[in-house]
Amino acid sequence: MTTSTTFSDTAPVQPTNSATRVATASFIGTAIEFYDFYVYATAAALVIGPVFFPQTSGTAQMLSAFLTFGIAFLARPLGSALFGHFGDRIGRKSTLVASLLLMGVCTTLIGVLPGYDSIGAWAPILLCVLRFGQGLGLGGEWGGAALLATENAPKGKRAWYGMFPQLGPSIGFLAANGLFLTLAMSLNDEQFRSWGWRIPFLLSAALVMVGLYVRLKLHETPVFANAMARQERVKIPLVELFSQYWAPMLLGAGAMVVCYALFYISTVFSLSYGVSTLGYTRETFLGLLCFAVLFMAAATPLSAWASDRFGRKPVLIIGGVLAILSGFLMEPLLTQGSTWGVALFLCIELFLMGVTFAPMGALLPELFPTHVRYTGASAAYNLGGIVGASAAPFFAQKLVAMGGLSYVGGYVAAVLSLIAVLCLKETRHNDLNRVA
Repeated sequence: MTTSTTFSDTAPVQPTNSATRVATASFIGTAIEFYDFYVYATAAALVIGPVFFPQTSGTAQMLSAFLTFGIAFLARPLGSALFGHFGDRIGRKSTLVASLLLMGVCTTLIGVLPGYDSIGAWAPILLCVLRFGQGLGLGGEWGGAALLATENAPKGKRAWYGMFPQLGPSIGFLAANGLFLTLAMSLNDEQFRSWGWRIPFLLSAALVMVGLYVRLKLHETPVFANAMARQERVKIPLVELFSQYWAPMLLGAGAMVVCYALFYISTVFSLSYGVSTLGYTRETFLGLLCFAVLFMAAATPLSAWASDRFGRKPVLIIGGVLAILSGFLMEPLLTQGSTWGVALFLCIELFLMGVTFAPMGALLPELFPTHVRYTGASAAYNLGGIVGASAAPFFAQKLVAMGGLSYVGGYVAAVLSLIAVLCLKETRHNDLNRVA
């Protein structure tokens, strides 16, 4: 239960944040999140194994490298609970600064971490610790960024403000892949394996410093400041969430699944299928993905505007139905032997990812009252990722073995998300200052 006192109209007016500062501060964390995902995934595939696990076979090196990659995903739910707790207890600003600082320190240390040849078994041990730390920071990042945006938004523009964290995936994807393509063209294989792979991690740290500079200059969001003035808080927000708000949390997580499924099947499964089965080089397919992700970036502001104009549910329902229909295009477009067909499919899927992802920056925060909003939005976001991100490529590969690419389309559509959205009430007019 929350405790509350009367909030007087004579309470001091809280200072406000400029729209530019809110946009920059909420965008940069999610951009770094997806940048980190692709930087580490590429490094894991190319050099992490030989540098940190050289005493094992090539296959064991690869497995060990991807195990360290997965550690961050295991840590993310813990990070959402940890940072959600403090975000709902002490404030959005300080918690966002802490999550970004943790992420930046761990990223920088990975970039300078000596390999197995220098410090022996400590190298893989420390790598695992740093990846766990990255996962903790990332687990609390999106929820805080979304709240920073929506709780500072003027009336009728919450989805538009909430769009800025949603731009992170497309920008992070382009930055990471563009950087690795540049390194591939500038360095030989020996240079890349020796020191070149460290450059993206160090550049990520520079981005974090910019983010910290912006976030330290922020004021607390007016919604949270008002809640603190009314002395609304709970001792353990996670307990309150699971006891009182488990239904919106699960429905919010279900609504997120289609976003993750569209993105990771388009970028992870399709990349693997395109290289191993269709015969594309990795560089060619990455180039197609870099082109296609521009459509996701274009769809994001369009969908955010529409969800402010017409509501979250209509936009998500239309996006979900189109995702179902687009699944039937997967087999003919990927298997016809045309590069343009492959590009068209990737553009369609990533455009729809932008359509379904953009409204979530407003929808998930709107599902919860202020005193559990950070915890609830983060939990829904990360739970949806467990199903849509970590499981989607695996099940896609299984479905291909069972019946071909036409079966994968049904999973990409993520009918679960459409059902979840239909079960939700429209949230566009929800008052973010509500107590329950």
